[in-house]
Amino acid sequence: MKPIKRVFTLRMNDEIFDKIGKLATKEHRSMTNYIEYVLLEHLKRYEQEHGEIKIDDE
Repeated sequence: MKPIKRVFTLRMNDEIFDKIGKLATKEHRSMTNYIEYVLLEHLKRYEQEHGEIKIDDE
């Protein structure tokens, strides 16, 4: 069973939107999938430098 993904609104200016759309198309991804991919890559690099980001389960 796939994990449930949260839905949220993301606002950005037209230039950023168009550039992300261009890169997503180039990589045959949806914009949502491309943004998620970029964020995951950033998190990986950050954690390699600074250690794991701990998430408290309340």
